[in-house]
Amino acid sequence: MKTIPLSAVASQTVNVLLGGQNCTIKVFQKSTGLFVDVSVNNVPVVQGVIALNRNLIVRYPYRGFIGDLAFIDTQGAEDPIYTGFGGRFVFMYLEASDL
Repeated sequence: MKTIPLSAVASQTVNVLLGGQNCTIKVFQKSTGLFVDVSVNNVPVVQGVIALNRNLIVRYPYRGFIGDLAFIDTQGAEDPIYTGFGGRFVFMYLEASDL
């Protein structure tokens, strides 16, 4: 597993190498929750997936993404909100062997 650092801002884009994949991850807060878009080499893998505590973001291997992503509440079982990034809520990359 690998932690993907996020800042405590409502909307952000992170470019990161995960499992040999050039990933662009967009995380954005709306009034209805926190959402995630994931692209590999500028090709969308998932878009507008709601982020829930300990729930996988990509979920399905047929999408072609190696591994998966999840938010973890380190202080309970709440769903993530951007104000807790860098502290309470950790964004993790899970390698295929972690699944």
